[in-house]
Amino acid sequence: MGNRDVRVRGLAARAGGWSARHRWAAVGIWVLFVVLAMGLGSAAGRVDVNENNQLKGETHTAAQIIDDAGIKQPAGETVLIQSKDAAVTATGSEFRSAVDDVVKAVRGTGKVTAVTSPYDTHTVSRDGRSALVQFDVRGDADTAVDRIEPVLNAVAGVQKAHGGLRIEEIGGASMQKQYKDAFGDDFQQAEYSAVPVALGILLIAFGALVAALLPVALAITAIMATMGLMGIVSHLQPMSDTANSVMLLVGMAVGVDYCLFYLRREREERQVGRDAGTALRIAAATSGRAIIVSGVTVCVAMAGMLFTGLAEFEAMGLASLMVVAVAMVGSVTVLPALLSLLGERVDKGRIPFLSRRRRRHGMNEGSRFWTAVLRGVLAKPLVSVVVAVGALLAVAAPALGMKTQQLTLDQEFGKSLPIVQTYDRVNDAFPGGSEPAQVVVKAKDIGAPEVRRALADFKTRAIASGASRGPVEIRLHAAQNVALVSVPLVGGSDMDRAVKSLDTLRDDVRPATLGKVAGLQAPITGQVAGNHDFNDQLLGSVVPVFAFVVVFAFLLMLLSFRSLTVALTSIVLNLLSVGAAYGVLVAVFQHGWGASLVGAEGVGAIVTWLPLFLFVILFGLSMDYHVFVVSRIREARMRGRSTTEAIRHGVVTTAGVVTSAAVIMVAVFAIFGTLSMQSMKQMGVGLAAAVLIDATLIRGVLLPAVMALLGERNWYLPKWLHRLPDLTHDEAPEPPVARPAPERGERLPV
Repeated sequence: MGNRDVRVRGLAARAGGWSARHRWAAVGIWVLFVVLAMGLGSAAGRVDVNENNQLKGETHTAAQIIDDAGIKQPAGETVLIQSKDAAVTATGSEFRSAVDDVVKAVRGTGKVTAVTSPYDTHTVSRDGRSALVQFDVRGDADTAVDRIEPVLNAVAGVQKAHGGLRIEEIGGASMQKQYKDAFGDDFQQAEYSAVPVALGILLIAFGALVAALLPVALAITAIMATMGLMGIVSHLQPMSDTANSVMLLVGMAVGVDYCLFYLRREREERQVGRDAGTALRIAAATSGRAIIVSGVTVCVAMAGMLFTGLAEFEAMGLASLMVVAVAMVGSVTVLPALLSLLGERVDKGRIPFLSRRRRRHGMNEGSRFWTAVLRGVLAKPLVSVVVAVGALLAVAAPALGMKTQQLTLDQEFGKSLPIVQTYDRVNDAFPGGSEPAQVVVKAKDIGAPEVRRALADFKTRAIASGASRGPVEIRLHAAQNVALVSVPLVGGSDMDRAVKSLDTLRDDVRPATLGKVAGLQAPITGQVAGNHDFNDQLLGSVVPVFAFVVVFAFLLMLLSFRSLTVALTSIVLNLLSVGAAYGVLVAVFQHGWGASLVGAEGVGAIVTWLPLFLFVILFGLSMDYHVFVVSRIREARMRGRSTTEAIRHGVVTTAGVVTSAAVIMVAVFAIFGTLSMQSMKQMGVGLAAAVLIDATLIRGVLLPAVMALLGERNWYLPKWLHRLPDLTHDEAPEPPVARPAPERGERLPV
């Protein structure tokens, strides 16, 4: 078969054809877009998520009352003075001397205010061995971390002078300072490592420097443009550093993948005898179409995060959606232009060993390994389905006992961090003291007798109920008619017990006291309350998010392949992949099976936000491979091959690019699995494991086995669905068999 004229239609083909004909214009428009996006984003500045306003319910109400009242809460810090010897107590002269020295030292820095002695506030532990000096950091609480170092140095100086006691500081600012010093470079190192890792794998995949640089360049420019767009969009939907890191992770993965799919198809067509122009047009019509279908599906999946109602999730979802859309547009516009400009020079910078190996084996031969695997799968498809599904269900089984919670400080960072040890000591001596609940009381007249009685009654009952051991502190803001009540919760760092104490305050103590005053508001907030409300809101959003993602992914598959069977199997296979990833997470991080292999600890729980986040990300990214493989199978089937032959052709010819893409994704995600924070380890390991399972067991074994069993039923579409829009028309002609002297000069009109 020669390079016969074939009319290729469709958005991807038209975009690729236009870009190839207007090469410099396409490149110029892309560069202008990236520069403008970055410039406008920089000029607009980025508005970040306000932690106080990212939740609904009581936490949000409390933050709103404080904001409306104009109350600026300073960053509070605490110094623990604790005897190492049971014989030394807070009443002793040595202990009193240490307390006086701490008070004098922190005041002397000029950085603090409202310094209180434990003897005045009665913050001495029941056993008499521990006491707390408390104070506030001057200035804005958000920037207190920048001013805390002199205070930490002053406390360290007192510790040196009193070796028989333990003198340690803890608080929001000091915690942030120690985290920044210990882990501040973690994310930066992971982000910087992603580029050389991806480039190294692409060099192996293509065997040429220029071809390897193209996907990385596209991904980086897509990320740069999206960073600018995030600044602009943040004025409507606030963004965050976490959203930025997730955007980079997703952008690098899909940007490289899309370019890889396109470039490999263009190379394959040239290798079998197409001229450069025709090969590029076929790549636009086939891989370009698969990229658009996949990209839209990923965007829909990311949009699912917008249904959580959680500002942090909404920021991550929108940032991920934008980078996928930008990478998708770049792949079908500027990439064809660059390939047209480069021509044969795309293979410049050949790596001798790899390029010789590629010429010897030929790209069109497919993967020898997957050819052998597929031979066995197609010979016994039923056995393959039973074995593969059984293996996936076995891997997913631990997920049935999944426990989710916000990780405590020691779970997140381990016991090696000094401030974690201080946190545990404070909680042991003063349960809940490091993370007290805060009742924000708003009344028409905060000084009214009935309000004062209710406050006093609340203080008494909070301790009598067993929810707190005290001291309960009340700070009045008479001018604003607001009172802030601090209540240390029994349970401390034990979240289950602390939540029970919180429920007692909300459900029993508050209604019996503050709730009896007409017109009074008393929402309860704080770290434990925030985590609890976050969990409740997240769990409440699971069903709508799952339903939205699954239904829209199903509809997109149905429209893209005009097959009810393909759409249904796509959803089922993706759910199996996600379930297996959940099983790996629970086995490693909840039960600790093999945790040491990934430098982690079995912390007994999965961080609350991760299951929903993984579902959305994985459901979207899994479609990359699924759409690419099934598109190739359908393409072969539409040319007249039998279903079995089409499956063999589609899987074998895509095995190389899917493997390369998967290796890149696994490598990039695994980098995040090396970070110090357990939540980031869980995210990295979960993503890497899911992609590995998806690209091997799902796409290489289960998908072809299921399609072989279904046979012609793969293409079943009920008559009543025939009126659906036809989005399947970007088909290419059968590639010609490679010849020593390939035909030249023939064109594929667009």
